[in-house]
This record gives sequence, C-alpha cells and structure tokens, in this order.
Amino acid sequence: MMRRKKNVKKGIQFCLMVCGASGTGRTTFVNTLCGKSVLGHKESDDPNSASVEDGVKIKPITVELELDEEGTRISLTIVDTPGFGDQIDNEASFSEIVGYLERQYDDILAEESRIKRNPRFRDNRVHAMLYFITPTGHGLRELDIELMKRLAPRVNVIPVIGRADSLTPAELAESKKLVMEDIEHYRIPVYNFPYDIEEDDEDTVEENAELRGLMPFAIVGSEEVVEIPPPHLADLKEITHDFLYENYRTEKLSKSVEGGAGVDSSMNPEDLASQSVRLKEEQLRREEEKLREIEIKARMQREASAAAGGPAEANGDNEAN
Repeated sequence: MMRRKKNVKKGIQFCLMVCGASGTGRTTFVNTLCGKSVLGHKESDDPNSASVEDGVKIKPITVELELDEEGTRISLTIVDTPGFGDQIDNEASFSEIVGYLERQYDDILAEESRIKRNPRFRDNRVHAMLYFITPTGHGLRELDIELMKRLAPRVNVIPVIGRADSLTPAELAESKKLVMEDIEHYRIPVYNFPYDIEEDDEDTVEENAELRGLMPFAIVGSEEVVEIPPPHLADLKEITHDFLYENYRTEKLSKSVEGGAGVDSSMNPEDLASQSVRLKEEQLRREEEKLREIEIKARMQREASAAAGGPAEANGDNEAN
C-alpha cells in the first residue's frame, strides 16, 4: 500500500521501444496508447524520394500520462525506430539499435561509478521493446529472427503481430502458432510473462499464464483502447535492472578488467542472471588467488632475507671476539 501511494505521488518512469518495418502499425499503436498524436505518419508525395533508404533513426519522445482512475502518473518515453527494415541490408540498423540500448546502460554504469552522483540523473534504459511482425500469415522472417536474437540480451522483447485485422481469424491463429514455433525453434528469449507457481499468488499465476498463451499479441485498429497493467511495468523494470543490466555490467567490467570473453546472447534472463553470479564468483576467486600469491612471495622474500642476513651477523660477532 505504501509503495502504491508513493507511485501515485511520485509517478512512474517507463521507457518503451517500438520497432518494426514500415506499415506494421507502430505509429497508430503509439498514438492510441497515448490517447493523442505523438508520432507522425510517414508521408512522401515525391516519387524520387520514395525509394531512398535513409536507414534507421532512433527517436525518443517523452509524454506524461495518467495511468488509472486513482491518478497514478506515468512519464512514458517512447523510442521509435523509423526506417528499420526498409533497407536490403539491415546490418547497420541492427548495430544502431543495439548501440542505443547499450549507451543507456553505459550512462548508468558511469553514474554508478561517480563519487558524487547527480540527483537529477534520468534513467533512460529501455524496459521493453514491442517488435511489430509483418502480418504475412506465416511465421517469422529472417529479419525478425535476427533482430530479436540480437536485442533480447539487452531488452525485454515482446513480439506482436501488427495490422492483425488484415488477417482472417483462421489466418491469425495459424500465424500466431507459426510465430511461437519459430521463437521456440530458434531459441529466441522473448519476455514470456514469467511466474512461479510456488512463490506467486494464484491470481498472478493465472493472469500471466493467460497472457503467455496469447503471445504473440495481435495489434488491430486505432480505435482500440490500450491498457498498461502496472504490475507488469514493475516486472519489466526489475528484469531490466536485475538481469539485463547486471549481465551487461558484468560483461563490460569483465572485458575491461580481465579481457575475458563475452556471454552467450541467446540465453534467457534467468540464465543470464546465473551466469552473472558465476562471473562475479570467478572474479572474486581470481582476486583471492592473486592475494595468496602476493602473500607467498612476500613470505619467501622475508625468509630469503633472514637466511642471507644470519651468517653475516654471525661472522661479524666472531671478528669482534
């Protein structure tokens, strides 16, 4: 209850990235989510510029919203990625998006390293990414698989089928089935509304199991009301900080200090957390070994000095006699 009152008074900060090829409904979804025009639709009347490939452009926009009837405020940052998927070669787009996510982690890492921290520092880490899948009626394309696999170690990926109203109910059901089969086959660690039957209450388990069964979500027309459940906002933020960021932090520090190898990008958040703990334990073990080696060398030097000094002192005493 106290946490609820604090959220009402202070408000919630949340950062959502939307990504997908042009025409998948990103702009319509965001404007519906915010209840106003936040992103503009791409319009080009010039046929000469219609085929120009500008590449992906990262555009963060922050809006202030009221989350529920109790007046909970949310400062929602939308990170749009216009231009993604419009090129023949999307390698640069992958690097641009991953680079943006990692720069936000680097900012946090730098702030944590300061002796005197900035009280007004804003955490711009992306807590979730909605990836809009083109409504082809089939499974994932190679582009979809590659992007989600690259981004999953850095952000909670939630796949959605954009413009789902362009499919018949049967086509949509088949498409969702094929998409989830591809996600499992290619071991893409998407956010799957985790729950623990032993730890979580019955309502949480039931709700998350239902949401997991609906994946990938279907995004339809602009008149549909979009709701953001507060418990899932908190869960996404916790996973971002406790698992994704901690893994990145460990990986970054491990590389800079020890020159070690990176981690497996296909691992899910739970495995990432376990590996993060193992890396920390390994680093502590190496530090302890170094300290023991220093102590052994120091003791050997003292013993060598004592052995060398003993006979000299004895000879000096004999000469004095």
